[in-house]
Amino acid sequence: MGEDRIEARDIARAALGLIPETPRLLRAGLSLARLHPEAENSIGLLLERRARETPWHTALMFEGECWSYHAFNAWANRIARVMRATGVRRGDTVAILCENRPSMLACVAAVAKIGAVAGMLNPNQRGAVLRHSIELLAPRVFVVADDCVAALRSVLRRSPRRVELLWDGAGVPPRGMKDLRALAAGERATDPASTRRVKLADPFCFIFTSGTTGLPKAAVMTQLRWMRVGYAMGQGAMRLGADDVFYCALPFHHNSALTVCWSAVLTAGATLVMARKFSASRFWDDIRASGATAFVYIGEFCRYLIAQPPSPDDRRHAVRVMVGNGLRPEIWDEFQCRFGVAHVCEFYGSSEGSLGFVNALGLPRTAGVCPLPYAIVAFDAEREEPLRDARGRLRRVSPGETGLLLMPVGRLMPFDGYTDAAATGARLLHDVFRRGDTWFDSGDLVREQGFRHIAFVDRVGDTFRWKGENVATTEVERALAKVPGVAGATVYGVPVPLADGRAGMAAIVPVAGRRFDGKAAAAVLARELPAYAVPRFVRLVTSHETTATFKVRKVELKQQGFDPGLVADPLYVLLDRARGYQKLTPRLHARIRSGQLRVP
Repeated sequence: MGEDRIEARDIARAALGLIPETPRLLRAGLSLARLHPEAENSIGLLLERRARETPWHTALMFEGECWSYHAFNAWANRIARVMRATGVRRGDTVAILCENRPSMLACVAAVAKIGAVAGMLNPNQRGAVLRHSIELLAPRVFVVADDCVAALRSVLRRSPRRVELLWDGAGVPPRGMKDLRALAAGERATDPASTRRVKLADPFCFIFTSGTTGLPKAAVMTQLRWMRVGYAMGQGAMRLGADDVFYCALPFHHNSALTVCWSAVLTAGATLVMARKFSASRFWDDIRASGATAFVYIGEFCRYLIAQPPSPDDRRHAVRVMVGNGLRPEIWDEFQCRFGVAHVCEFYGSSEGSLGFVNALGLPRTAGVCPLPYAIVAFDAEREEPLRDARGRLRRVSPGETGLLLMPVGRLMPFDGYTDAAATGARLLHDVFRRGDTWFDSGDLVREQGFRHIAFVDRVGDTFRWKGENVATTEVERALAKVPGVAGATVYGVPVPLADGRAGMAAIVPVAGRRFDGKAAAAVLARELPAYAVPRFVRLVTSHETTATFKVRKVELKQQGFDPGLVADPLYVLLDRARGYQKLTPRLHARIRSGQLRVP
């Protein structure tokens, strides 16, 4: 369970490489300095400026089609007038239920021009979860794509609330829905007057957090935060220019795509390539075909790409920078070496939080640096809460230690919160270091690496306690990646009778055609991990159920535990390190449950 420390020489070496980029960095800094909440500036005005200054430069590419900044801005203007005609006003919410397609982004731009709020619904949601999300938004107007109508209909039949339904599709619209495309075609393409009245302090969108447990929460993203991300990430960290082409295969109802990618592109006046979905087999072909110079990733994407057969074309591309989060240390070097991407711009942030870390210097295996105040405090993994001393105050951890990341809340660093007031209050900690102070609980465990750099360790709830020690699931998953025949793994804690804490359990996806070797797996894990961190139970699965952002859903795995009566998949238990993992039979399970057999 090693750690990557940042040294002064690392900073100095990377800083020298930034000297040629000084003019661009200064421009980014000046742009950031000009942003303040009451400024008459907004996403809509930025788009209109691009349409005036570079009207024929390509703004958006999608499956072989292209839209210039002039054409895209005109499209958004027409949709904005449709929405105004349906009664949408500044501050109203427009729900958008759509998979990746250009019209989705045009609708978001239209909403921004009105000063309304785009509620970005997950098109994969169904039933009670979708109903819950809609109720949180309480939309004035609903934009629904043709392939999402069935899901929406099943929910609205049970909803007493009436909303205006705008259908985005080809052909005849479903009963009760208005044809958005036909209505927009009849509207003027000139810039609406409403754009001038929008302030940076205004909310821009609601992003639903895609956690691994519980119902989603709608986090507020203001116009100001969106613009700050664009200049800081796009021009500051990635150093994008108008000649860059940015490829995005993430869903645009998620913050990494809608905020990080699009804001970086728009502030730079660059070109966005929107992919309908991520495909590991087509990824590099799409990159080459589009001429992409940058792309966004999540850690799972990188794992899928590494799992593809090596090709002589692996390095034949124009990509100079990749930006994202979740690139694990165990595959970081391998990915860079194989695909030849010079700058890995890993970042850490949340839809709710007021600050972010970004690896602007391109250092290996770090989530980067943040110039704003933050704190990393001691955390009780068993009780899942920060440790308070006798005076009720929290303690900052020492360099190299792992702790809970906190962010101060105040006038300069506001917490925009959720639509749910109770959920907002639950994420705030008071009287942290002194009486009266307020801090935002990120829900993430991180490690200070030095020089204000951090490494992500785990989500709260994913770290568990066993044998009196805290176990970080990401560290165990890193070790499991070294086990022959393991294609993927997720780790979680499960309660064991007559034992303190929770024992580690791993849901493993074996390599196709490979048999799970319990003895070999135990030997590798014993070599890579402390004894307390080695999983006591293994479950073989064909795949992992994930959220829209490829986070593994663990709640069902935790609930089912290691009970053969609830789990149809093969189960294994580690009772003897020399013997390795053995089949967990109903008889063995009964003996463990009764306490007759202790899990070591």
